[in-house]
Amino acid sequence: MKIEYSHMLYDQNPTLDKLQDKTHDESIQGQAYGQEEEIDTGKKKFYIESYGCQMNFSDSEIVASILSGMGFVPTQQIARADLILVNTCSVRDKAEETVRKRLRVFNAEKTKRPGTMIGVLGCMAERLKKKFLEEERLVDMVVGPDSYRDIPNLIATVEEGDKGINVLLSREETYADIAPMRLDSNGICAFISIMRGCDNMCSFCVVPFTRGRERSRDAFTIISEAQDLYNRGYREVTLLGQNVDSYKWENPETSHIVDFAQLLKMVAEVNPLLRVRFSTSHPKDITDEVLHTMAAYHNICNYIHLPVQSGSSRILELMNRTYDREWYIDRIDAIRNIIPDCAISTDVISGFCTETEEDHQETLSIMEYAQYSMAYMFFYSERPGTLAARKYEDDIPEEVKKRRLNEVIEMQRAISLKHNLNDIGKRYEVLIEGDSKKSGEQFKGRNSQNKMIVFDKIDGIKAGDYTNVEVTEATSATLLGKIIDI
Repeated sequence: MKIEYSHMLYDQNPTLDKLQDKTHDESIQGQAYGQEEEIDTGKKKFYIESYGCQMNFSDSEIVASILSGMGFVPTQQIARADLILVNTCSVRDKAEETVRKRLRVFNAEKTKRPGTMIGVLGCMAERLKKKFLEEERLVDMVVGPDSYRDIPNLIATVEEGDKGINVLLSREETYADIAPMRLDSNGICAFISIMRGCDNMCSFCVVPFTRGRERSRDAFTIISEAQDLYNRGYREVTLLGQNVDSYKWENPETSHIVDFAQLLKMVAEVNPLLRVRFSTSHPKDITDEVLHTMAAYHNICNYIHLPVQSGSSRILELMNRTYDREWYIDRIDAIRNIIPDCAISTDVISGFCTETEEDHQETLSIMEYAQYSMAYMFFYSERPGTLAARKYEDDIPEEVKKRRLNEVIEMQRAISLKHNLNDIGKRYEVLIEGDSKKSGEQFKGRNSQNKMIVFDKIDGIKAGDYTNVEVTEATSATLLGKIIDI
C-alpha cells in the first residue's frame, strides 16, 4: 500500500515553484505496503493508494480489514493486484488531478489484465459520484466514505459485468466494530478514529459535503481499541476527527455524556506507557478543560494542531470560521499558560477571496505571535460546491496568492528554525519509532512536542522503547541528539 499526502509544508523547497506535497514525517512519501518478496498464496490481492489527511489513511485500514475478511491479501505491486483502489481527497484541485493521473496508470495495467478491478474511494468519490462511471470511465466502482461495508456487494456487482456505486452518507457511526488492518505500520504508532463527518460549514471546505454530518463513536469501543493496540506492542495512538474537540457521545444505558476532555482522560488511563495524541482541534471548541487534562497526564503529548487559516477577523468571517482574531489569540494564551512547553502547529490559507495586503499582514503577525513549531500552508483553491464558490468571487490573482504564500512559508521557516535552535541543550523523553531514513546506525523518534529527533543507536534499546535524548543540533525540520541514559 502506498500512502501519499496532499499537505504542503514549509520545510521543503526554498521557492514556491518547487514546492511539492510532503508530510511532516521524516518518511515523506510513505512505503508500499506488503512484503519485499511476496509469496503467491493463490488468494486474490488488493492494492491501495491513499491521498489526503490522516483520516483517509485510517479509512484505508478499515477497507483493508473488510477485504481481508473476504479473503483478499495486500500487495505492494500493482501488476499483481486483482483489485486496485485509490482513496481520494477533494480538499484541493491538485489532489484530484493527481488521482486522475494515477487512474490512467491503473487503466493501462487493466488493459494488460482485463479482469483487474479499479475503484475510487473517499471524498472525491463522494463529490463526483456517477461522473467517474459515466463520463470519465476510468473505474469499475465508486465508494463513498460511509459505504465501505458495501464493498463485498460492489465487487460482486463488478464481477458480474456491471458498475458498482454506493455514495450514501450515514448519520450514524459507521465502522466502530471493525478492527482496522494496520497498514504500513511501524508497530509503534497507530491512528484511532473517534468520530466521522463535520458540522462546521467553513466556506472554503468540501468536507461536510463529502463526509457528512458529525457523529461520535462509542467511547468504550475507542478504549477497547486503544487497549488492544497497547497489548499488541503499540506505544502511541493518535485520536482522529475532523474536529476532535466537539466529540460527544451519550451512553444509551446511563445517558451519561462523554466529551473530549473525558475521552482523553479515559484513553490516557489505558496505560501510562501509551502516548496519546489527537488531531484536529478547532479554535472555537478547544476548552480549558481539555488543556488541564493534557497538563494532568504525562502521557498526553504536549502538542496541539490548531488551524488559524487567516489572521484577519474580516477574512475569518468570510471563511465562516466562527471565531475572530482575538478569540484565537486567547486560545493561544490559554495553551501557553496551562501547558507552558506545548508545541502548536497550524494551517494557513493565503489569497482567500477579497484578501487585502492588510489582511495578509495580519496573518503574518499572528504567526509571529503564536510562534508555531510547524505549519501546513496553501494558497486558496476554489472547490466546487462550497459556500465560497457559490457566494464569493475568487478574485485574487494567482501570482499574488503565490507571492503571499511564499512570504508565509519564509516566515514559518524562520520561526521553526528559531524554535528548534532553542531546543539545543534540552533533554527530552523520546519514543523510538524505528531506524532513521538515512542511516541504519541511527534511530528516529518523537518527543512529546511532536518533533522528530534523530540519534545514534546504542546497545540495549530498540523500537518501542522510551529513552532520554539531549538535542545537540537542529535544522528547521529535524533535531539531532544523543542518548543520555539507558
